[in-house]
Amino acid sequence: IMAAEPRAVPQSGNIPLAGYTAPKLVWVRKHEPQVFEKVAKVLLPKDYVRYRMTGEYASDMSDSSGTYWLDIAKREWSDMLLAASGMRRDQMPTVYEGTDATGRLTPAVAKAWGMPKRPVVAGGGGDNAASACGLGAVTDNDAFVSIGTSGVLFVSNDAFRPNADRAVHAFCHAVPGTWHQMGVILSAAASLEWLSGVLQTPAPKLTAALGSKLTGPSPALFLPYLSGERTPVGDAQVRGLFIGIGHETDRRIMTHAVLDGVAFAFRDCLEVLKQAGTDVRRVKAVGGGSKSELWLKIIATALGVPVDLPAAGEVGGAFGAARLGLIAATGADFRKVLTPPKIARTIKPDARAREAYEKHYARYAQIYPAIKEIARP
Repeated sequence: IMAAEPRAVPQSGNIPLAGYTAPKLVWVRKHEPQVFEKVAKVLLPKDYVRYRMTGEYASDMSDSSGTYWLDIAKREWSDMLLAASGMRRDQMPTVYEGTDATGRLTPAVAKAWGMPKRPVVAGGGGDNAASACGLGAVTDNDAFVSIGTSGVLFVSNDAFRPNADRAVHAFCHAVPGTWHQMGVILSAAASLEWLSGVLQTPAPKLTAALGSKLTGPSPALFLPYLSGERTPVGDAQVRGLFIGIGHETDRRIMTHAVLDGVAFAFRDCLEVLKQAGTDVRRVKAVGGGSKSELWLKIIATALGVPVDLPAAGEVGGAFGAARLGLIAATGADFRKVLTPPKIARTIKPDARAREAYEKHYARYAQIYPAIKEIARP
């Protein structure tokens, strides 16, 4: 499970990335065996909070998918995967659908919080699955792009569709009978914040200097692998770079290149999702980066799909979690509760810049294979 070049096994549909739970326990087993021998239960952070609230050892399908112990197609713990890391099923919490009730607040907690009744606690979900519930992205091919510190291209699926060789995250969704895929990039808005720090200029000022009209890509290229990358390379050691800079390169060119580079990283995610049989025809945009009109135009053009911007209001992970709580408490049909928000406007790919972005992306796609052996600390 910790091979030099880890590969997926059918039960997981994913490669064991360093951020997953099983590899962490393998590390503890190797380096702190006295601690490993004392492990009674393994709980994800939110599930430990749940345990303190309810006294129950429970987790949900979506968050548990990121442990590398779940048989994702069957939606249950895999004894084979557990054994591969020296773990047992009795050390795991019970897994529930995100819409299930997993217990009630203990009398002591309910009293401390001033609640006359003991409300149920829903299974819940991982952060991206909960965000999808807030956005109503729970039916086949519903997709959103999250432009936060990291970036996610999320697609809901009616079947389990892994593409582990290209580091697609194929997980259970937070609702029954549904899965999702994610392309994950580690430095999205973080790339712009990094440039902001280097140039000692606030990020909004950097992007404002570019205006809102898109005429084509930056003459420079930027690989946003500032802390390694997940999709599509699964490489924690590689680092980013600028290419094509010259005496004429100024902060505007560099800022534009960073926006392009992140958009091309999302395009990489889109391409490997296509390889897994997913057809993404449009996406909703969320996250801090979605406030930049130009960045949304660049992303729409690089992806070649319309980008829908939800109307102002609650659409994020906390709202999705609240919706899951409502379903767990009332037994409502999740399809009737997890509805999509109103769309304020749609940003379409720029037809005039599309060909230039296609050519620039073709160059971008050649960078990692060419530098992967030398772009390491």
